Amino acid sequence: MRIFANLNVNFLGKRKLFYTISAALLFIGIINIIFRGLEFGVDFKGGSEIVLQFQKQVEIGDVRSKLENTGLGNLEVKTFGGETGVLIRTDLQEIPREIYPQILNNIDETINKSFPGLEKRIVDSTSNSVTYELPNPDTTDRLIGILNQAGFQAGEVSGEPNNKEINVSVGIADWIKENIRERMADNPFEILKEDKVGPKVGSELKQDAVIAIFLSLVVILIYLAFRFKFIFALGAVVSLFHNVLITLGLFSILYNVIPGLNLEIDLTIVAAFLTLIGYSINDTVVIFDRIRENLKIHKTLPLFDIINMSVNKTMSRTVLTGGKTLFTLLVLTIYGGEVLRAFAFTLFFGIIIGTYSSIFVAGALVYEYASRSKKRVQF
Repeated sequence: MRIFANLNVNFLGKRKLFYTISAALLFIGIINIIFRGLEFGVDFKGGSEIVLQFQKQVEIGDVRSKLENTGLGNLEVKTFGGETGVLIRTDLQEIPREIYPQILNNIDETINKSFPGLEKRIVDSTSNSVTYELPNPDTTDRLIGILNQAGFQAGEVSGEPNNKEINVSVGIADWIKENIRERMADNPFEILKEDKVGPKVGSELKQDAVIAIFLSLVVILIYLAFRFKFIFALGAVVSLFHNVLITLGLFSILYNVIPGLNLEIDLTIVAAFLTLIGYSINDTVVIFDRIRENLKIHKTLPLFDIINMSVNKTMSRTVLTGGKTLFTLLVLTIYGGEVLRAFAFTLFFGIIIGTYSSIFVAGALVYEYASRSKKRVQF
């Protein structure tokens, strides 16, 4: 299938208009990043996060009020997806000391209801779990099932047939789930996502994410400098920075604006940005390859006409490839579920900006350099 077979648009002649559009998008995005900031997920800022899917519709205000006296301080509670999804977040990574005895008491009450007078002893206790030793393996297996059904996370300490120890998790998320099950017993729920990241790990992940994106741009710069010319490499990398900054600006602008779309920066979004960089540079390389080919064939033709001709000739491929990818990402955004939605949306918008920059920005920067430096571009 071929479209735009005889396209003849003066893209470079309109480059100042596109410079203005790009500058406006960058300005709006950067202003929003400065004043509104970017919302980072638990991956980067540390804390505990749990996403619940209820069977019936829930009122966020009702959930928030039921979690007020849990001893966890200020909890962030918001909708997640539709009217039955709830996201609960706290900056805490461990259960506060004053709550810990209450959790142990709740576990003991659950055990005593099923096994009155059961002999047990605590063999290990940390801020995240408690380990019990029981009289025999049979009791251990039965008690694990009872505790899990009651909302705790319990498991065997070892897989040995004579194992008599069970480990019960007492983390932040476990305490939240236990309270919700107790206070909203008429509305069962399932756990969609549960994350816990320490502040040090979150800081390191944020630093590593920035390094990963920066190094990917440096490697692309080096690769294109060898494959083409340095100015081609510089034009491509500048256009990639352009794509990333505009997409980041969109995250700041649209955060908490589109219902059901969680635009927080986490590791999944970093993966989306790296994918976007790879996709965008592929589009740009295709156009640069055609420019290089036409420079060898039409040696007397001005660079202005060469770049215009190359962009026009690759337009069919660019639109068809980008269109199919965008359709797939649109389907993922709508039907892919909460886990994939932000990733798909990032790529969807990013590919639009990436295609725009490949056509209107990257080649124009090469021409600007050649015309201002009065150097002839040749291969």
